[in-house]
Parts: sequence; C-alpha cells; structure tokens
Amino acid sequence: MRDIVAIGGSAGSVEVIRTICRGLPADLQASVLIAVHVGSIGQDLLGRILDADGPIPAGTAVEGEPLERGRIYVAPADHHLVVDDRTIRLGRGPRENMSRPAIDPLFRSAGISAGPRAIGVLLSGMLNDGASGLADLKRCGGVTVVQSPLDAIEDEMPRTALLASDIDYRASASDLAGLIGRLIEEEAGPELSPPANIALEVAIAVGRPSDSSVIAEIASPVPLSCPGCGGTLSQIRRSPLRFRCQVGHGYTAEALAQEQEDAVDEAIRIALRVIGERVVLMEKMALEARQAGRTAAAASFDERALELRGHADVLMESALDR
Repeated sequence: MRDIVAIGGSAGSVEVIRTICRGLPADLQASVLIAVHVGSIGQDLLGRILDADGPIPAGTAVEGEPLERGRIYVAPADHHLVVDDRTIRLGRGPRENMSRPAIDPLFRSAGISAGPRAIGVLLSGMLNDGASGLADLKRCGGVTVVQSPLDAIEDEMPRTALLASDIDYRASASDLAGLIGRLIEEEAGPELSPPANIALEVAIAVGRPSDSSVIAEIASPVPLSCPGCGGTLSQIRRSPLRFRCQVGHGYTAEALAQEQEDAVDEAIRIALRVIGERVVLMEKMALEARQAGRTAAAASFDERALELRGHADVLMESALDR
C-alpha cells in the first residue's frame, strides 16, 4: 500500500486541489502533503479551506509534527515543505524557481522518505516547477501523476513534466481523486536505494548550509550567473536541465531563461531612463553655452544630445521587438 501523497500546483491549481480532497475517502490510509506557490506573505488559508470542505482533516503544516494517515498538510508561506521519514520539516532554504514553498523539494523528500510508497501529483501551473521533483520521485521508486494538460487552466507545468520524464499517469481534475484512491490501495513496488544527490537537495531545501564544495557534489560550474545573488551557477548532473548557485538557489532552464528575460527588460528600461536624463543635461549645457556666447561648445553639446537620442531610439526599437 502507498501511504504518502505529495501534490504540487501553482496558477489554476487551488480548485483542482479542492476537488481532489473532497473526492478522497474519509478513511484514507495515507498522508497528503500539498505545496502551492503562495509567495512569502501568503495568508495560509488553503489548509482551513480544505478542512472546511472535508471529509479529511486539513491544516497548515507545523515543523516537527508527526505524519498521520487520513490528514492533509499544506505548506505554509515562505517555507519549503518536506517529509523526513514520518515527520514534517519546514525549511527556509534557498528558493527554487523563485518560489518558497517550491514543489520540487516536496516531491524529492517524498521519494527519499517513502520510495515506492510515494505518489507525486503535479497540477496546473506556469513554467516548470515540479518536473524535476517528479523525475526524482520516480528515481526513488514512486508513482508519478500529472493533471492532463488539456484539462489544466495553465498547462505548462504538467506539459513540461510529461516531457521531462516517463510519467506513469495523467488524468483530468475530476478523475484525479479516484485515481489517487486506487493507487493508494495498490501494492507498492520494491524498495530502491535513494540516490544521495537527491537527498542532498532535500537537505539544502531544509536549510543545510551550501557553498561551492557542496554544490560540486551534484553539479558542474557553467558560465552563467544566478539572478538571485549574482553567484556562479552550476549545472545539475541529472535531467531535466537545471542549475544551482553556490548558495543553493535553484532554477530549471525555463525559469532561468524567464529571469534573464526580465533582467534584460529591466536593463533596457534603466538605460532608457539614464539616456533620457543625459539628453536633458546636454540640452541645458548647450543652452548655457549659447547664452554665454560659446557657440562651439553649444554645438558640441547639441551634437552629443542628438547622438544620445539616436541611442535611445535603438533601445526603444529593441524593447518593442522583444
């Protein structure tokens, strides 16, 4: 029998989670752990909502509490939720894919702690948090499930998970509770030895100090910079393609590309503002020189202002083309 169900989702997933939890039996012989992207100042309302929905008791996870079957545990804001054997751990480790809580640490920890007794379920969301965690959960012998992309409000997370590894099942929101119930009742597969590199990433999420020597155990340096801290990124030595910096910030390739895109846009905006200010300054200096009868200096300032306007036009055209 499988007794750990880890569910992750982002945009468009809350109603799916409510549908799943309402559809599970009241005598569920498994613990359900849920990580949803809520940011650092979330109100931790989902646990109360699920508890009111019934039929299974639900609440926000608490550090150190023992896992009980027939209960639902929701990750609190600004904390990674992981399971350590039969104990809840809440981590303030580095963000993964700009999120804390992130989905990948939960999936990895479920795989490490429960192996073939774990079920990972990835729901609607943007970008691809959860894809590598599902792949790691499967490496530990667990069963992987995604919401059908055609059924998801935001299809990117389930779709990229299907591309990242050999997912066992996909189902619509209305069918997920029944599928999870059947998977719980099935006999679990054989125990596998969990890879040490997966366990290390779970430890980083919980808060293990990370530096270049720690990251070198699981990744190789590449000429890329971390958007979060500016440190050097290293490429994780297992699929799907993703990166960590020396302090532990984690990014999938897609999340990193999005962060770089945002950084380029911000750089263009800053450059346009600085150039605009330089144009104003050159024009004022030209006016002052002209009033003082320094015509050559005024012409030089006018020429410089014209050049700067040309630079601004090029940057604006580049920004509009993006």
